[in-house]
Amino acid sequence: MTKLRFAPSPTGYLHLGNVRTALTNWLYARACGGSFVLRLDDTDLERSQQKYVDQIQEDLQWLGLTYDELVKQSDRLVLYAEMADNLKAQGKIYACYETSEELDLQKKIQLSSGKPPHYNRVALSLTPAQIAKYQTEGRKPHWRFKMEKGTIRWNDLIRGEVTFQGDLLSDPVVIREDGSPLFTFATAIDDLEMNITHIIRGEDHVTNTAIQIQIMEALQGKPHPIQFGHLALISGRKGEGLSKRSGSLSVMQFREEGLEPMSINSLLAKLGTSDPITPHLSLKGILNEFSIHKFSRSTPKLDPEDLWSINIKTLQMFSFDQVRPRFAAMNMGEVPPEFWSLIQKNIIKFQDVKEWWSICYGHRSFREENKSLLEIAEHYLPPTPWDESTFKTWMNEVKAVTELQGKKLFMPIRQALTGQEHGPELKDLILLMGRSKVLHRLQTARN
Repeated sequence: MTKLRFAPSPTGYLHLGNVRTALTNWLYARACGGSFVLRLDDTDLERSQQKYVDQIQEDLQWLGLTYDELVKQSDRLVLYAEMADNLKAQGKIYACYETSEELDLQKKIQLSSGKPPHYNRVALSLTPAQIAKYQTEGRKPHWRFKMEKGTIRWNDLIRGEVTFQGDLLSDPVVIREDGSPLFTFATAIDDLEMNITHIIRGEDHVTNTAIQIQIMEALQGKPHPIQFGHLALISGRKGEGLSKRSGSLSVMQFREEGLEPMSINSLLAKLGTSDPITPHLSLKGILNEFSIHKFSRSTPKLDPEDLWSINIKTLQMFSFDQVRPRFAAMNMGEVPPEFWSLIQKNIIKFQDVKEWWSICYGHRSFREENKSLLEIAEHYLPPTPWDESTFKTWMNEVKAVTELQGKKLFMPIRQALTGQEHGPELKDLILLMGRSKVLHRLQTARN
């Protein structure tokens, strides 16, 4: 059975890059009739926080990315310790006693010599006396996985064939001084133990994948069974990276600002493909068009304004029945269908309906400098009943008297009635407002 996972670390809020990874894994799993797991990589006990755990779950629920299983790595520490002991016994991982300062110095020396940072494996040649000395000093070991020589190769779902030479990769730290596992080690164990079949993540994990392939093969003594795919990382409109810890483009931020969840899904599902970005009202529509093979290796750029452009189109697709419960939740009372059909093409976010509700039905007044025009407009305001031809008849009479036309005629009227420079057509708007309100607005606008 196809099984994928989204494995964020709860050390910050989800940003759009994280969501793109989650969405792609969710779509792949659902397209194959498989399962989707949320696994919280929370072994960094100092930086992981419950508020981030809660927000990650809330964000995924809001986006509609339902998961079939929730796993926390912090609940699996005993398993990781057992696996570590097995590899220690095989000599696959080894103890190191360098301090962070000593490792930094080693790195600087290598870089100054024009060499890439690469652990020198000095710990493998420590004598029992040297180890005893370090322990007497109070040093606790961290543990590294010993990379083996040979070619590491996989056929990436997005990048095609990828190869690394194992001995050119630095031995990664897999166990901290306090005994807790690092991401590289715990993830390899979990992906095997949970029978994950496909791993789709950002291209910043390509080197991690090469390392984890060797760790997996050391753990089970045979080639790994997992297929990998690495998405090109999203950059900002100026080419800058996205950072969850800086709050950059966080899902929570966009949600608070009023962005629709399906606007996010619609854009991120197509970002990095050649498909046109079109709004969808459900994940089912996106799922029908999904293929992992559509993603390219080119770096996609994301302008937040694109999200709002999609949001406008998304709102225009909602039927009145789909938004009726949202009106009730906003305590707007009985909202007629014609109100929604009139204003839905004139809002950027759904919360804007409250302003238009107030404009159409509230006790509002606006100022307009062209008082003589408003006085004439008031004088020629047609009696009821009104219909779709009322506004044209009214404006023709005002135009004949004032000899104004175009913006010089309509803009002062719009300002007096709505206080807005743009909005629904006045011929429709006045029918919602009614004669008494239109008359009142014309009178108060010139006082």
